[in-house]
Amino acid sequence: MKVIYHIDEMDRWPLVLGNVRNMTAYYHEQKESYTIEVLANSAAVSGYAVISPEHEDAMKALAGEGVVFAACSNALKGNAMTKDDIFDFITVVPAGVVELAARQAEGYAYIRP
Repeated sequence: MKVIYHIDEMDRWPLVLGNVRNMTAYYHEQKESYTIEVLANSAAVSGYAVISPEHEDAMKALAGEGVVFAACSNALKGNAMTKDDIFDFITVVPAGVVELAARQAEGYAYIRP
């Protein structure tokens, strides 16, 4: 299973992380492989900020299980942030909407909790 989660609002981080945690637990239990990416754009890129590490531990744990966390470069700029302002395990993509479209073209299921 290949899945891309899309988040663009800060208050949705607990829901997204809970969904991803539930999905990884299910696939581990079923002994099935998965590819999961979480793409943040708009205001949600602030959830990756090192100055507000509220969700860092949960993200790191999921990243340790192979979940990819990605940030839209345009959203970082729009929020006056740079790569230096976010956790070091975050992948920066040039444009979030392009990443979403590309992943869906590659067969990823799109989830926006």
